Amino acid sequence: MKRKLAKKRVAIDVGGTFTDCLVLDELGELTKFKASTTPRDPSDGFMHALEKAARHYQSDVRGLLATVDILIHGTTLATNTLITGQGARTGMITTKNFRDVLELRRGIKPVDISLYNVFIPPNRPLVPRSRRLGIEERVVYTGEIVTPLNEREVVEAVTKLKQDGVEALAVCFLHSYKNPKNELRAAAIARQVAPDMYVTTSHETLPMWREFERFNTTVVGAYVGPVVSHYLTKLKTRLEDAGFKGAMLMMLANGLVQPVEKCIHRAVHLLDSGPAAAPSAAVYLGKLLNRENLLAVDMGGTSFDVSLIKGWEIPTTTENWDGDQRIAIKMVDLETLGAGGGSIAAIDSLGLLKVGPQSAGADPGPACYGRGTQPTVTDADVLLGYIPHDYFLGGEIPLDLELAKKAMNVVAGPMKISPIQAAEAIFKSVNAGMADKISEVSTKRGHDVRECVLVAGGGGGPTHGGFIADLLGMPTVVIPSFAALFSAFGMFAMDPGEDFVRAFFARSTGVDLDEMNRLFQDMEREAKQSFRDVGIAEKALTLKRTADIRYVGQFHEVETEVPGGKLKRAQLDATVARFSARHEELFTFAMPWQPVEILSLRLKATAPRAPFHLREIVKGVSNPKAALKRRRKCRFDGKDIDTPVYDGDRIQGGNVLMGPAIVEEATMTVVIPKGFRCQVDAYKNYVLTRQKKAAATRGR
Repeated sequence: MKRKLAKKRVAIDVGGTFTDCLVLDELGELTKFKASTTPRDPSDGFMHALEKAARHYQSDVRGLLATVDILIHGTTLATNTLITGQGARTGMITTKNFRDVLELRRGIKPVDISLYNVFIPPNRPLVPRSRRLGIEERVVYTGEIVTPLNEREVVEAVTKLKQDGVEALAVCFLHSYKNPKNELRAAAIARQVAPDMYVTTSHETLPMWREFERFNTTVVGAYVGPVVSHYLTKLKTRLEDAGFKGAMLMMLANGLVQPVEKCIHRAVHLLDSGPAAAPSAAVYLGKLLNRENLLAVDMGGTSFDVSLIKGWEIPTTTENWDGDQRIAIKMVDLETLGAGGGSIAAIDSLGLLKVGPQSAGADPGPACYGRGTQPTVTDADVLLGYIPHDYFLGGEIPLDLELAKKAMNVVAGPMKISPIQAAEAIFKSVNAGMADKISEVSTKRGHDVRECVLVAGGGGGPTHGGFIADLLGMPTVVIPSFAALFSAFGMFAMDPGEDFVRAFFARSTGVDLDEMNRLFQDMEREAKQSFRDVGIAEKALTLKRTADIRYVGQFHEVETEVPGGKLKRAQLDATVARFSARHEELFTFAMPWQPVEILSLRLKATAPRAPFHLREIVKGVSNPKAALKRRRKCRFDGKDIDTPVYDGDRIQGGNVLMGPAIVEEATMTVVIPKGFRCQVDAYKNYVLTRQKKAAATRGR
């Protein structure tokens, strides 16, 4: 018997082009809705998506929200603010004589520049030196305050920054992770002197040692903070005014969630907020199909995100860079390429075709939407016949073929080719770029892509997935029924949870077990209270302890599981042995004779997700002729081919479609390339299998 929920739950993912809304009703059924994103005020698009959902349930927004107990929200706002350089004018106060930590960076060379490039551009911190001010104070590594905070200097520094037009302030003192007293007092003074200034502290952002990582991560949080804070505060008010009394949880970079109140002053944790949920969707699907090794891709309107998943374990990392910006919080390990449906095609200074990373986004959008003038990937898809001009988003948004063709002349003219040839060049170029990014991700981790299943999500994934797999020689592509709302679905597919961390530096042979136990207990108390605040009982929680451990002399550490309960010497020794085994598993060698040191302690608290099920579709025969909707000319390999187009609403389980073929659904268009066989399963997942003939002709 299916367990019934007390109330509905809603997941909303605000992307660069569309805002996705997924509603989990009281019976565990999922219903999907899409609305256009409104870049000037994303909360408008958010509410429009809710209005669509409300109409489906024959209600208004107030009536719908009265039946919702939990709303999970993901947004790319923080990420877009950082990558576009449109963050706040930011200042920093730090321990006197340490304002250059952001530029010294522990001597780290930029990770995205060739080792052979001797003309390395200088690092440009988000806060220039003139706005980084030193304050007399000093806390040492033990947490002892050897120099009290000079409050007068704090007042003077904040006043100066305020006069300089600073909108956000990062408070970064040495060893504040061990004793935050000086940071807390400085932040309180700053809020008194400049009430309108966004203030964030390093011990709240990243309570760990390593000053550069902590300082820079805090500065990034301050830089994106005002935009995020304004948006979340406004959205929260709009929801409350509409009668929402449930819990609003934000999707975090680590693939977990947190109450919205905690995110307002920890904006850095919302980087990759939406895309971080996509791997959870892929894992759910992988378990459904019993496939452990997955390559999850999410092609939206502005970006293409890739995650390699082995054994259903979602990879996370603290080694994150966004350009020159070091971000040391734990994040889902995603690789991102500026390639999406709105990516703009242009001719570069060498006369070569380039697609992205600039995007038309939702405003003005692709040329075929009626407002843009630059050629985009979506314009190419429409001209090639892959995306229907009369059934985009179920016919809600009519697309203009002539405007798409006119925009294509921007690249067709200089290349001296026809608009349709330009569209084909754009399509092949963006597919090649995405295939290269997948190869980079897999090769970097020592894996063969041909051993993985490609799970194609996002609005563009179902259209491009088969072509990407063909370039890589991947045998199987799965396009889920929820592909167009991939990240929103992931928010339901994951167990809600939070991460906690405490700095703890010690050799394994000289560990203070009492202190170690105390820190774990502190994190557990914090976790229980956090979940209690959103109505989740303590008994429902699963607490997983880990520690960051390395061999003495190493630069990087390995996160290793630590047993629960009160730790004793024997359990710590077992943890060290487990670290060596894990090290060998990851890097093919271990050094059990080498001294070991612990750098930090972590706790992951999770609660069971709300039960739900994918709706099973009617089972039919292998021949899909009953679903045939029409035929149209589509461009495959430089030729116009009369291609069958099927109605997604009439597709049945067990239908087999041979490429080339197209399936039109309200939220996505599935393209089955030549040389692929597609079988539809009971949950309306499209499973594409690359045929041997196609494999043999690859590389001609």
